[in-house]
Amino acid sequence: MAKRLYIGNLSFHTTQEALAAHLQSLGGKCATVEIKADPYTNRSRGFGFAEMSSDAEAQAVIEGLNGKELDGRPLNINEARPLEPRRGNGAAQNRGGRGGEEHRQQQQPQ
Repeated sequence: MAKRLYIGNLSFHTTQEALAAHLQSLGGKCATVEIKADPYTNRSRGFGFAEMSSDAEAQAVIEGLNGKELDGRPLNINEARPLEPRRGNGAAQNRGGRGGEEHRQQQQPQ
């Protein structure tokens, strides 16, 4: 079964092809490699994901390349965790500020 890896602390100049070659340097096979980019500037966000062909290959990459340099930066590689559901965008949460019952009581004339 394939295992998805998180790769952090990437250089902004690292390409997906260079990252795949680096991950495959231990003899494993990357099914997919994706470096996340900012949607507005298309600039790398400094992290990405790779899917290795097997659990053993994924473990070999974690043990062999975690902390090793690529393009002048030490990589942070570990097993990717599932995306947790978000609890809204924050706008709906009461964060103090203006609004709410307390603010209305202060504004009423006496």
